Amino acid sequence: MSLLFIKNMVCNRCIMVVRDEMNKLGLEIKNIKLGEVSLEKELTSQERDSLQGALVPLGFQLIDDKKSKLIEQIKNVIIHLVHYEDNDAKTNLSDILSEKLNHDYNYLSNLFSEVESTTIEKFYIAQKVEKIKELLVYDELSLTEIAFQLNYSSVAYLSNQFKKVTGLTPSHFKQIREDKRSPLDKV
Repeated sequence: MSLLFIKNMVCNRCIMVVRDEMNKLGLEIKNIKLGEVSLEKELTSQERDSLQGALVPLGFQLIDDKKSKLIEQIKNVIIHLVHYEDNDAKTNLSDILSEKLNHDYNYLSNLFSEVESTTIEKFYIAQKVEKIKELLVYDELSLTEIAFQLNYSSVAYLSNQFKKVTGLTPSHFKQIREDKRSPLDKV
């Protein structure tokens, strides 16, 4: 078995695209998830080069060094946590990352800051703000429900964090998005 780490796999569509490219190359996938692919057998250097050549034009990249792999794993845990899981308010991010990645949080935090020039917390907040934008655009949940779903202590705290990152209040963001939409009969 062989485990590959792939940079920039951030959503289910990315998984589908990477799977398709690997199938085109005849590579037998055992399991695939955000940022990781396990194969039935080790890649030859020619297969590795072919895979890299197929992935790069699509915005992906095979990762070889340990630090880069760990950075991608941190990002993928956070992305999965924010976008695909029902969050558990009782568990904090540092505990989740330490447990899933088997490293001390201080080490993970320092490495992430050194390589990415931002903190894990800022990356986490940016992901949460993206999720808030998505939920606002869908217009299925109230701001109170969004705050609850993303484990904010209050709507005010969510709004302040959203404004700090985007420069807009959630309601102003939603209004701008609605103003940009054209009625179907005008398309």
